[in-house]
Amino acid sequence: MKNISMNKCDLLFDFYELAQSNGFLNKGIDETVVWFDMLFRPSPDIGGFAVMAGVNQVTEYIKKLTFSEDDLQYLSSKGLDDSFIEYLRNFKFSCDIWAVPEGTPVFANEPVVKVRGPVIQAQLLETIILLSVNHQSLIATKANRIVRSAGGRAIIEFGSRRAHGIGAALGGARSAYIGGCCATTNVSAAKQYDIPLFGSMSHTWVQMFDSEYDAFCTFARQYPDDCILLIDTYDTMDKGLPNAIKAFNDVLLPMGKRPKGVRIDSGDLAYLSKKIRRVLNESGYPDCDIYAANSLDEYIIRDMLQNGARIDSFLVGERLITSASNPVMAGVYKLSAIEKNGEIIPKIKISENVAKITTPYPKLLWRLFDNETGKAIADVLTTEDEDLSDCKEYELFDPDYTWKRKTVTDFVARQLLVPIFKNGECVYEFPSASNIRSYCAEQIDTLWEEVIRFEYPHNYYVDLSQKLWTLKQNMIDECFSK
Repeated sequence: MKNISMNKCDLLFDFYELAQSNGFLNKGIDETVVWFDMLFRPSPDIGGFAVMAGVNQVTEYIKKLTFSEDDLQYLSSKGLDDSFIEYLRNFKFSCDIWAVPEGTPVFANEPVVKVRGPVIQAQLLETIILLSVNHQSLIATKANRIVRSAGGRAIIEFGSRRAHGIGAALGGARSAYIGGCCATTNVSAAKQYDIPLFGSMSHTWVQMFDSEYDAFCTFARQYPDDCILLIDTYDTMDKGLPNAIKAFNDVLLPMGKRPKGVRIDSGDLAYLSKKIRRVLNESGYPDCDIYAANSLDEYIIRDMLQNGARIDSFLVGERLITSASNPVMAGVYKLSAIEKNGEIIPKIKISENVAKITTPYPKLLWRLFDNETGKAIADVLTTEDEDLSDCKEYELFDPDYTWKRKTVTDFVARQLLVPIFKNGECVYEFPSASNIRSYCAEQIDTLWEEVIRFEYPHNYYVDLSQKLWTLKQNMIDECFSK
């Protein structure tokens, strides 16, 4: 059996993409220019929004997209024509791609990635775009929910051991950091993406010594500037905490050092944290933080804090890295237009499930911000030839209930989709993960509290311009009139 390289992803396609592309080539329409949109519906956890992520992974994949002779031999054995194999052998990417920058809050039914290019190339991007943006936006969104539940307390991503594979652990750690986590325990992710790294000790360390006190003293001597002791291996209040305080007194204080914290992973965390805080304060360690972990999520953290928990930092693992409450993000990749003889021909998908009816035509995505408050008012989809950047007044209307209208003034409209690839060349310089994290926090702060609450969030409006709405409605009417 051949060794499997985790970086070998050149054939990361659903087979129908290759089979269809083979047919496009045989039909002589392989160079037809098409437009695709990636969008999602609904938001994860029935929340008010999602946090955009995964564009970096898409970009890195495309930059390395080639087909080896081994790949081509395998595809040939699956019945693909020689002419298509030759096409792949000489493959050169030439599409244009736009995407909403990572860290931006985005909403259901708006294009977060837009692709223009020859149909075969655009079709072959479907899996990597959906795989990357769906997964990493899901984790970034979950992380942001958990971070917001903590009310300014630190959230540390601690999920590698429960992630769904190596790629999910690495990409998930980056996405969690973008969403607001302050650090990761994943060393590889910390190194690759320049994310702050966190570590303390495990129960194994304590069990390896003749006594808990000896384990604590040894650890304190080894890491005097970063001493966090795990105190619930045997008995948190009667053994663990007294032994930790004694080790602080006997080892750290003579060295002129202060402990960084104590950690608990079991029991009633809220109740224990209150007792631990009181004892630490009485023992002269009010600056010693309390860290907690144990299958936490945004609801558990919120409830503990409402119950008076004195926890300073939360290590969140499995329910973050897997987005356990909503482990799938329903992103789709749909054709919106084709080009023939220089003319753009809109395309629409009709469905008896009206939520799945697509919006045709190449589109721009605008966000309107109130000049007085800085808050986001609504997002608007327009055709590519509409410019809202200089609008002084704009009438919003609900695409489904068109009688619901509102005229807004004193706003600024910003276009959200930015160029990533132009003629196959990457033209976007990605900010650092730290800068994306800061940008994410700033952008979420532009949303009203009603939009970001966990339960029954306010419906943020994603509207269509009158021109785009009319185009879509005419195509729907035309379909049903035949």
